[in-house]
Amino acid sequence: MLRALLTSTTLSLLVSRALAAIGPVADLVIANADVSPDGFTRTAALAGGTVSGVIITGNKGDNFQINVVNSLNDSRILQSTAIHWHGMFMAGTNWADGPAFVSQCPIAKGNSFLYDFTALDQAGTYWYHSHLSTQYCDGIRGPLIIYDPDDPHASLYDVDNDDTVITLADWYHVFARGQAGVPTADAILINGLGRWASDPTSELAVINVQFGVRYRFRLVSMSCDPNFLFSIQGHTLNVIEADGVSIVPRETDQIQIFAGQRYSFVLTADQEIANYWIRAIPNLPAPPANPVENGINSAILRYVTADVAEPLDDSIDIRNPLDENALVPLENPGAPTGTIFPVNLQFGFNPANLQFTVNGAPFIPPDVPVLLQLLSGAQTPDTLMPGGSIIRLPANAVVELSMPSGGLAGSPHPFHLHGHVFDVIRGPGQPANTEPNLTNPPRRDTVSIGNAGDNVTVRFVTDNPGPWFLHCHIDWHLELGLAVVFAEDTDRWVSNIDPSPAWDELCPIYSALPPGDL
Repeated sequence: MLRALLTSTTLSLLVSRALAAIGPVADLVIANADVSPDGFTRTAALAGGTVSGVIITGNKGDNFQINVVNSLNDSRILQSTAIHWHGMFMAGTNWADGPAFVSQCPIAKGNSFLYDFTALDQAGTYWYHSHLSTQYCDGIRGPLIIYDPDDPHASLYDVDNDDTVITLADWYHVFARGQAGVPTADAILINGLGRWASDPTSELAVINVQFGVRYRFRLVSMSCDPNFLFSIQGHTLNVIEADGVSIVPRETDQIQIFAGQRYSFVLTADQEIANYWIRAIPNLPAPPANPVENGINSAILRYVTADVAEPLDDSIDIRNPLDENALVPLENPGAPTGTIFPVNLQFGFNPANLQFTVNGAPFIPPDVPVLLQLLSGAQTPDTLMPGGSIIRLPANAVVELSMPSGGLAGSPHPFHLHGHVFDVIRGPGQPANTEPNLTNPPRRDTVSIGNAGDNVTVRFVTDNPGPWFLHCHIDWHLELGLAVVFAEDTDRWVSNIDPSPAWDELCPIYSALPPGDL
């Protein structure tokens, strides 16, 4: 297990190697290292010593105790951190959810913090990442896989392990800290490797398969910005999970996956023994005429005994792209009904100050975390900060959340809700006059709100007290204010949420840091 005493030099030797998964009880060391996943060398911030992030695993119902050790020491990158466990409900443990200044203060460099939470009735494909400013764009991100010993889809595949996790990420040659606006990614990484278009010669990730074997691949978009068109040349992808929710299997040959989303699909290795391209074509920057020229935006699927070579065929033949709105939950389909508590959001963007707004207000992180404001008695439910960015939700209500895109700058925007999954009763590509699907809508925790004319609408039940972030998962947009906090069932925060003693120490330690150590 990696320890805090590992130096940046030592870590730089590990970033290109496959590291054994850790968890559910483990240390997760966050440290700087010089890396060159696309052929360009830069200093990054890594989780567990690898660009794609060490895989954290456990089983349904497990208690996770992840001790995050902050060994960051390069002032060009934020040196404090906070880790979010994307997709986990955190029932009763909102204090461990991770978003800085919503549920905790950051972990100061040279310190550690134990995240202690239980995967109550949750299994599937998740991930973790820094939730402090835009820090995860500098590398702090990785997969979180929770296995179900009684997986209802177990009969569909033969292999499901660390080797069948596929991560997609955008990679930048500039540091995220201090960026004004939205930088453009220099490369796309698949399992931590990719090619820079200006020097497309670096090593690509290779996924090996045995002819005749059925593999459950777990696809995780750890993107800071672009969405991807994902495909595996010549193969059908049988999708069985979306964002931790098992679904009725649906075959496709291309998945559009947005920042924060995850899918599981079964691939049967039934093609000619050869090499095949794995593609993750980003929407940004605008794809060139050949978006996979010289192996950019690509990895390789290699059959055992095939030549060690790159595929010769560059063609892309997509005939059955996935319709996200057609995904049906395998268990308990149907949106919640009852007395509706409507929440209507209006999004805006001011190009003069590069600021997004929700219902007229940009989200500006408060000095004191929202959770602490109420638990300490410093604020009442009616005075929680930041003003204009807190939306109170009553207990045990059916919230119907309407998010019309309005052609907002930077569209399409993927929105993620902490602490819940929701039923997408009106999805991307469906305008306001579309009849809502209450019978068997998709269920997930991250959804694109689409483009001009779309009115994505979701429902969920307020059965999980706490402050829960709703935000665009394009991290640059979140930094520019595209978020709100749902203050859910505030009457039960004190009785339902009991932070650890170490949580109480985070804010005093962080507040005492000199500006150069933040």
